[in-house]
Amino acid sequence: MEQDTSKKRVGRSSICQMQSAFGGALALVMSLTLAACGSEAPVGQDQSQNAGQSTSGSLADAEIPIMGPETGILAFGDSLFAGYNVDPKDSYPAKLQNALRAKGINAQVSNAGVSGDTSAAGLQRFEFTLNGQDYTPDLLILELGGNDLLRQISPEQTRANLAAMIEAAQERGMDVVLMGMRAPPNYGPEYQADFDSIYPDLAAEYGAALIPFWVEPVAARPDLIQQDRIHPTADGIEVLVADTLDEIVAAMPESLGAPANSN
Repeated sequence: MEQDTSKKRVGRSSICQMQSAFGGALALVMSLTLAACGSEAPVGQDQSQNAGQSTSGSLADAEIPIMGPETGILAFGDSLFAGYNVDPKDSYPAKLQNALRAKGINAQVSNAGVSGDTSAAGLQRFEFTLNGQDYTPDLLILELGGNDLLRQISPEQTRANLAAMIEAAQERGMDVVLMGMRAPPNYGPEYQADFDSIYPDLAAEYGAALIPFWVEPVAARPDLIQQDRIHPTADGIEVLVADTLDEIVAAMPESLGAPANSN
């Protein structure tokens, strides 16, 4: 589909066993990013069929006054965005849209999360997803790398894949938010240092906004994690949205940000 920029609106068992080696709260958060295990578990729906669809149908019934031009946001990631084992209206993109509108921001957030995606798989479908939108998003929220970490894919490959997606988005005039991850210490200091530097380095190189370790708020909250000990519950997702909301707003194009009275 041709983009019109004038219309801008804005083996599994062995893998799972590795999670127990992380230990502690930090390890628990890291396990939340390992969507490969989750992608093979029974799911209520096939998130890949819904990737890139608008979450506008999940808005609360109550009318929320919004104002200003519509801001298009593409939430592109793995199962943490797809909304594994939760109602579609409780996924991170859907709850983010609700939270933005509650602040008076006229936002449309498209959910392009696919469970199990590595950065390489994301890159393969990235242009297709962008071309499948009926508008050019104003903002890309890029959330990938957790499955690369689980599989101990070379940080250089992860870095290159994320960089390619950032470049493709910026070529279309999109601003970018990177949702950062961190490696557990038991992967060794060299791997940990190489992986942990990916997100801040890319943010600095491309002028992207960075949320350094976005799943950290649920680290010490087992009540906010599903029984698989990997994915956040609907309440956990609510916590993640609340913790990242201000940073998402700050990353939006200045002409499309929150109204002055939105706080």
